[in-house]
Amino acid sequence: MNWTALKKFVPPNAAARIPSGNPACPLNGSDVFKALSAHKVIVMACNIRIPLVIPGIMRAADELGAVVAFELAKTEGNVDGGYTGMNPQGFVDTILAHAKKVNFSVPFVIHGDHITVKNTSAKEIEDARALIAAELAAGYTSFAIDASFNPIPDNARITAELSAPVRERKLGLEVEVGEIKSAGSESTLSTVEEAVDLMERLSAGGIAPDLLAINNGSKHGNYLEGEKIFIDLERTGQIHAAIHDRFGVSIAQHGITGTPLHLIGKFADYGIRKGNVGTQWQNIAHAGLPPELMEKMRDWARSAGKDIKFATKPFKQEIDAVPAEYAERIERAAYREALQLFRAFRAEGTAKTVADYLAANV
Repeated sequence: MNWTALKKFVPPNAAARIPSGNPACPLNGSDVFKALSAHKVIVMACNIRIPLVIPGIMRAADELGAVVAFELAKTEGNVDGGYTGMNPQGFVDTILAHAKKVNFSVPFVIHGDHITVKNTSAKEIEDARALIAAELAAGYTSFAIDASFNPIPDNARITAELSAPVRERKLGLEVEVGEIKSAGSESTLSTVEEAVDLMERLSAGGIAPDLLAINNGSKHGNYLEGEKIFIDLERTGQIHAAIHDRFGVSIAQHGITGTPLHLIGKFADYGIRKGNVGTQWQNIAHAGLPPELMEKMRDWARSAGKDIKFATKPFKQEIDAVPAEYAERIERAAYREALQLFRAFRAEGTAKTVADYLAANV
């Protein structure tokens, strides 16, 4: 399919960042999620900590005609580069450069994942505001404002305040209720009442999110070998039923790495329309990096007493400059994994669905 006609739907903030002649087509996240809301499909949102996986993901998306989102959380890519070494502009430039290199032209979303506000202090709020401003300037087309660490009244108030520039541009908006924990931690599931409470408060302020991230038992990070994977799809479906028709909101699923493909395939039946995959791409990149580089990264992490993900920034130059054979190995592995995940997410053909919706409705 020729996606040239979709270029007119690229948001101005994203269009300004696309180099001349680049086939890339970053679409408004709000348009994408509205287009797919009524379909039992899921947009795969890829947290890209190590860019070597991007070409493989793009090749798979092109082959299957699947919409994809590329995202970084606040910790991964804040205004100072987070632990990936990529600030918002650097992240967008990286995506567009890879898109040009592989001639990638299938529609995609650039998403600001987990723009967190952990308390009500002025500093927390201003840090989030500065990140949103930087992401808007860089060309992001969708934003997840995560004030779920706070009581719901504060969550709604902070979300309303920070989402103002996003709503002015009518870009994608994800909000969150119920804090999603790291792998191995205890958690409390989000309830229908909490979800409705947050949506009512936001709606009263004229705020209409596209997505609601909930705690349905998923966890961030790797699941440990033999660890039970508990995702309450019944609760997820109940929350979706309570908010979708009334508020037009679908569910965002976090913490998918390690989840069996046959279970992922059921997610779309319960109102999930966006699924985040992050640690999985890091695992693929680590498996394909030169062994001596990985050993240096492990030594650094052990010495610093930190998770291996924090070695990404200090070794970024070496990672980006690995010999071609290693880059190609990672690309092939990411391509194979992305094909499986896109199919499990029922995402094949979603690009055409979005294109048809835009042609008829926007």
